[in-house]
Order: sequence, then C-alpha cells, then structure tokens
Amino acid sequence: MTITVASYLMGIPPGNTNPEKPQIIVNFIEGVWAAGDKGQIVCDYNPVSADVAVVQGFVHPGSKTGQHLKLRKDVFEKQQRDGKRSIIVDSNLFLYADKGNSNKFLRYSYDGIFPNTGEYCNTTPDPARWNLVSQRLGIKLKPWRNTGKDILICCQRDGGWSMNGQQLMPWLIKTIQQIRKHSDRRIVVRFHPGDKNVLNHKRMIARYRLPNVIVSHAESILQDFASTYCLINHNSSPAVAAAIEGIPTIVLDPTRSQAADVSHHSLADIEKLKEFDRESWIQKMAQMHWTLDELKDGTAWRHLRQWAKK
Repeated sequence: MTITVASYLMGIPPGNTNPEKPQIIVNFIEGVWAAGDKGQIVCDYNPVSADVAVVQGFVHPGSKTGQHLKLRKDVFEKQQRDGKRSIIVDSNLFLYADKGNSNKFLRYSYDGIFPNTGEYCNTTPDPARWNLVSQRLGIKLKPWRNTGKDILICCQRDGGWSMNGQQLMPWLIKTIQQIRKHSDRRIVVRFHPGDKNVLNHKRMIARYRLPNVIVSHAESILQDFASTYCLINHNSSPAVAAAIEGIPTIVLDPTRSQAADVSHHSLADIEKLKEFDRESWIQKMAQMHWTLDELKDGTAWRHLRQWAKK
C-alpha cells in the first residue's frame, strides 16, 4: 500500500542559516520516493492531506507567535483531526559527541517528543544500529563509576517548555536544598549553554552565597564529568550523556526523560547509588536516530513507515 507523506519547508524559522534544516525536509521526501511511496515538499503555509506530515521542530503550549510556528501547529492539529500521523524531527541525544559532523544524527518520532507522548519506533531495536552510532561517534558504554567527588546539576533553559514553564532559579535553589538533606558533597551547577539569562543566573547564585556550591565555567560537559560523582537533571539530554559515560544519574522528571530507565528518580538515593543494565536502553536510543544520508536513500523511511498508519 502506498503511503503519502508531506514535508513542510516553511516550518523552518525564517532567516535560518543552517543548511541542515532544509536538507531534512528535502532529503526525507527523496527517501520516501526511493522507497516507492508518494511524497510532497510543501513550500507554503497551507497544510495538505497526507498519511504522514513531517515537521522540523515542534510547537508547544506557550510557544512564541510566528508564521512558521503557526504552520507547525496547524499541521499537527490537522493530522490529529484526520486521524493521521506527524513525524517530528528533534535534537540529537548524542550531541555531546556529535559536534562538527556535517551529517549528524537527528531524532525522529511520531506525534510527540517525550517518552510518554511520542512513538519512537524502537520497541525492538536492531543492535547493529547502536554499533553504527558507536563507531561513527567514537563512543561506547563505559563502566559505571564509583569515583568522583562532585554532584553536578545540569540545568535546562530558564522557563523552557520541557520544564513545563518552571522558572529555573526557584527550581535550582529548591533542588540544592533537597540535595543538602542527603549529601554534603560539593555541588557544581552547569547552566544550559543556550540559556540567554546565564549571566543573571550566575549573579543570583553569587548573591545566595550557598556553601560548597560553585558554578561551572567548563566549555565541554565532559570536562565537568571528570570530577562528577552523580549528575542531577530534570529531563534533558545531559542525563543520556552521563549514563553513556558511566556516571550515575538522578532525573527529577522521569516520565519525560529519555534516561529514566537507567537513572534514579529520587534525591534520597544520592548516597546509595546502584548500577543499571544499559544495553537494551542504548539500543533503543540509537534506533530513534538517523542521518541526512539515511533520509535521502530511504533507509530511515523504510523503518519509520512501519508505524505510519494508526
């Protein structure tokens, strides 16, 4: 049975200078054609009827207004009304190891971007997928560590939608206070590199004068990992990086964290950490990632099309 796919070029932010984003839209449809299905690159702001819609990026409650965001919303809502599916292209969970690559891996899911909202087509992953990602990025599952002295808090963007609009500093101060009920280790705070309010956050931390709490100035998260005993995170990708690198992790929003299966979920566990089996988990993480070349030749779509019909 032929499947119809519409990929939306105008869902990309206006003024975009990243050539990867339009390549996603175009390559995806070329892969659909290569697999023998019917694909359309939509170059205006009008949603069309299709079994599957492809959008680069997602729209969420509280999003800024903009024509490209309205298009994403309109497309997603049309697919839902029609009983059809949407593929969302999202950031790479292996990004800490995938910088400078002109053909990076990106993450693809149906109808949502969290474990509790999206379908990642990875319930029975092919082990060869992780082998490919591992070789391409030069990473592997490192043994769990019981060394390190610091507790590293990896923050997310201030008020970001993945934190349900929570303001960062109240969350951070509360988290530090809760940690202090269970551990007196030094706490290192790593702010999100894309947070525009980082300077203000650092000034606020200084004003609080929290004992044995410092702010990281390391450029790479791997530099912070060198002295980390345990990583604390809400629900974002640093928890995935830490689990791969063998650093015990506590995620505070496990229902929406991709690292939930290999992490603790309570700060009360901070001084009684255990090891998790990560093999099945990392294979699932790898199975949701595809390169631009794999979009173009149809490899990605041949896998994803198995879930195209609700």
